[in-house]
Amino acid sequence: MFFCDEMGSPKNKLAKFAEFDSFENTFDYSHETKGKWSEIFGNSNPIVVEFACGKGEYSLGLAKLNPNINYIGVDIKGNRLWRGAKNAIENGLNNVRFLRIQIDNAAQYFNSNEVDEAWITFPDPQPQKRYKRLCSGKFLNIYREIMKPNSRLNIKTDSDLFYETALEQAVLDKLTVEANINDVYRLNPLPEFLNIQTFYENIWLKEGKKIKYVRMILGTEKSDETKRISLEEGTPLPPLTETA
Repeated sequence: MFFCDEMGSPKNKLAKFAEFDSFENTFDYSHETKGKWSEIFGNSNPIVVEFACGKGEYSLGLAKLNPNINYIGVDIKGNRLWRGAKNAIENGLNNVRFLRIQIDNAAQYFNSNEVDEAWITFPDPQPQKRYKRLCSGKFLNIYREIMKPNSRLNIKTDSDLFYETALEQAVLDKLTVEANINDVYRLNPLPEFLNIQTFYENIWLKEGKKIKYVRMILGTEKSDETKRISLEEGTPLPPLTETA
């Protein structure tokens, strides 16, 4: 089995795949992790999941800031997770793990109420397919299956489309929006947890893009995927707040 892209020659891919599989901080669809995360971490600390974590840069940054919180980076790209897992080992971060699965199948790897908080950082905005955006009603329902009632969902993005979709979904689901910041680096002082910069974020910043952040309370009532709204229709959105 080969990892796709970013891993060099087939021989190198196989070597890194074997290394990924041997790491103690990596898991995939072959592991039974549901309801066992506290056991895996060896403590009962809160669990925070980063969905579509890529190389795990944000999970690693948060883990450094909060040693008493457990972080799990979830992604389907094994080549990216390999880099994150290796960085965690090299930096002695024992409070972060990586799980290689499709996000759609998250409920197979987490118990209900097992996750305390979630992050989505710089995801693919999926401009052609709203239902594929990780802030759509479809995915909010997936998160609800594994998160504790009224948990926080944090979103950091360079995409206006993704940002607006998240706020639209908050309106549809009548969610409480605790923070709505359309230019993160305008904040002074800038909270440490927002000053973690990924590889792609640095690219966007160099291109002059504004980085947005939304934190919402994920209610227990499921999204109705038949509902749609549009900013052009004048639907009121949560007010801009600079608290974080």
